[in-house]
Amino acid sequence: MIGSIPRAESGTIGFEKSGKKGKIRQKIQSKAKRLLIDKGWIFYLTGFLLGRAVILSAVSPFAVAFIATIWLVHRDKSLKSMIAVFLGALSYLFEHAMFIALAFLVFILIGSLTKNMKNQQLVLPVVVFLSTILSRIFFYSLSNTVTSYEWALLAIEGVLGAVLVIIFMQSIPLLSPKRYKPALKNEEIVCLIILIASVLTGFIGWQIYGASVEQIFSRYFVLIFSFIGGAAIGSTVGVVAGLILSLANVANLYQMSLLAFSGLLGGLLKEGKKLGTAIGLLVGTCLIGIYGNSVALVPSLMESCIAIGLFLLTPASWFNHIARYIPGTEAYTNEQEQYLQKVRNVTAKRVEQFSDVFRALSKSFSVTDPTVNDEQQEARRDTDYFLSQVTEKTCQGCFMKDRCWQKEFDQTYSLMEEMKEDVTSGKDPNRKVMRKFENHCVKSRKVVDAMKEEMSFYEANHKLRQQVTESKRLVADQLQGVSDVMEDFAKEIVKERQHHELQEAQVIAALKHIGIELTRLDIYQLEKGDVDIELTASFGEYRGEGEKLIAPILSDILHEIIVVKQEDISPFPHGYSHFTFGSAKEFAIETGAANAAKGGGLVSGDSFTTIELGAGKFAMAISDGMGNGKRAREESMETLRLLQQILQSGIKEKVAIKSINSILSLRTTEEMFATLDLAVIDLHDAYAQFVKIGSTPSFIRRGANMFKIEASNLPIGIIKEFDVEIVKEQLLPDDLLIMMSDGIFDGPQHVENIDIWLKRKIKEMDTDDPQEIADLLLEEVIRTRSGEIIDDMTVLVAKVKKNTPQWTSIPIYESNVL
Repeated sequence: MIGSIPRAESGTIGFEKSGKKGKIRQKIQSKAKRLLIDKGWIFYLTGFLLGRAVILSAVSPFAVAFIATIWLVHRDKSLKSMIAVFLGALSYLFEHAMFIALAFLVFILIGSLTKNMKNQQLVLPVVVFLSTILSRIFFYSLSNTVTSYEWALLAIEGVLGAVLVIIFMQSIPLLSPKRYKPALKNEEIVCLIILIASVLTGFIGWQIYGASVEQIFSRYFVLIFSFIGGAAIGSTVGVVAGLILSLANVANLYQMSLLAFSGLLGGLLKEGKKLGTAIGLLVGTCLIGIYGNSVALVPSLMESCIAIGLFLLTPASWFNHIARYIPGTEAYTNEQEQYLQKVRNVTAKRVEQFSDVFRALSKSFSVTDPTVNDEQQEARRDTDYFLSQVTEKTCQGCFMKDRCWQKEFDQTYSLMEEMKEDVTSGKDPNRKVMRKFENHCVKSRKVVDAMKEEMSFYEANHKLRQQVTESKRLVADQLQGVSDVMEDFAKEIVKERQHHELQEAQVIAALKHIGIELTRLDIYQLEKGDVDIELTASFGEYRGEGEKLIAPILSDILHEIIVVKQEDISPFPHGYSHFTFGSAKEFAIETGAANAAKGGGLVSGDSFTTIELGAGKFAMAISDGMGNGKRAREESMETLRLLQQILQSGIKEKVAIKSINSILSLRTTEEMFATLDLAVIDLHDAYAQFVKIGSTPSFIRRGANMFKIEASNLPIGIIKEFDVEIVKEQLLPDDLLIMMSDGIFDGPQHVENIDIWLKRKIKEMDTDDPQEIADLLLEEVIRTRSGEIIDDMTVLVAKVKKNTPQWTSIPIYESNVL
């Protein structure tokens, strides 16, 4: 025991320390992200290194190309990026910094002249070409006559600058934070590698104990991409990085072979995790180093070891984040399977709703185990009913009725109860009891014969009651079994993607017709009122096409209003922009409710609810249980509970009402009645359906006009089979729907015509706020009885409001084209 205490404390302390370390790490990562990405320091550091980047000893095409791309993608960071590039060039050579400064001035001058031209992504490479060669010609002409070699160098520099602009346009935006990024294409991966290799050239000349910094980081990136993308990606990174570094320093030409071979080996050995990839780099370094120059083997091994150290210290989360965008990786596959997971989740949720409905039905039919008191009360009721049938046939016309059943009630009842027990067991009455009864009753033999005759009916009723109980238990067990099966199915379900080829073809053709090319289109759901579509497209310059063009076209194709639920716009021209579209409801409902219990009590027999149904429907319901108090409350709440679960499963209103009636009429032998006032409003067209089961009328206030909604149906639970009358009404924007229980409708005192009084009171209200109308109407009714609440009262008010998007459907193409 003593030894266990220190271990527990140690474990607790260790857990607290690990938790603190995790919080510190998250805090550091958050600050680093905010500093590098949000504030743009990653661009400034990249610009500083590109300002130092020089190839072929005299060519520097990186700086102007980088600034041109920043000017196009992140114009707000252009000035600081220029300063960073200039400082980098100044750290390399003063003359080089002067050339960069002159090239920036020429770029600004030419860029200002061409800023109003269309297709800036095509104009910009030309501007970079001119800025580079004009600046270089000026510097060459200052020192000497421009030779043919220098003409060739400046031409190469200008062409490389123009090409690098195109490459940086695809790679630099990948450094920007985006919530959604599609998978990188092979061309984008190569462009990103070129950008990284170009930045590495800025490290040339920097050394750590004889190890070149550019070689350390080039091998580090080869390790990363080999570990993530395998042999193909690793060798590609090695070739590109080695080529650019060898151009910067011809003495490093053999490094291209080392990086390519190391990337190939590292990718092939990545199944051995980080250690396997690291061994690939070491093997490649040894083989190429021995073959090329054994004198440089030791520095090369040192560079590889430092790169491996950095690689091993790199968090695994970084690798997972990068792997999501490289095709063929496990993380990329998991990203693609998220769509299938979403479909499975939607389907499982739907099945779970049906499972809840069956579970509710099973609970309604469940027969609880009777207690001893319940059994005694049931036996007493059976005896009372049996003896009442016997006395009706024998004692009603007897001249001794008053003496037996008034003066000597206890003795008469106990004697007949004892004889009933003997007759029930199939025997003649006990002689002793029979002798007492003959002395007590003048028609004893007639009573015994009546008991025997009535016994057949008694046994039949008892047997029927047992059969009903068993049937209810059987139905409950069956429903519970179905619920369990569907619940298990919801957990294990795996559903393949639904194909909507026709709608996909229509959307692609319609958007192509207006010049929008889709990169990706995913249609998850097309159910009316529950549309879910995601697509990815590219725009030269985004001007709200998602909301202004794509959403109206989708609305036109699907014949309902579609709006943009979420959008993620690319920060650079022709980048990937991601959109999520969903159904919009044309109308919205604002509700208010007020209620009061009889006599100002706490428990009201009325219940009400508002239900947000699927497929763009909204339901309002009031139920009034028989009587008042707790029992009435249970009846009304049970009715609304069943109604909500059945309606939310997608079952039609008429079928739902019949199902509830059948359940409540079968679930008990006692009287259990409840009224139901239901209104289901379609939020797409404001079309309302009213189901009134024993309920009071409702009213619609439309401006200065009042309309009455009423129907005649018996309360739920009275009869097993009945036809439901549904009243339909078209609502308009700003309509007010007032529903009420019978306590409100029958409550006003000294009012001859309740309809006219209610219409007048509702019409005279100056407000159109649903909650205020409900409160005022309840108060008016209570005032007519001087503050007395004679019955449970409930008012439910709804206001219909128009919900119109800013951009609506525009027919821009003929429907028969599709």
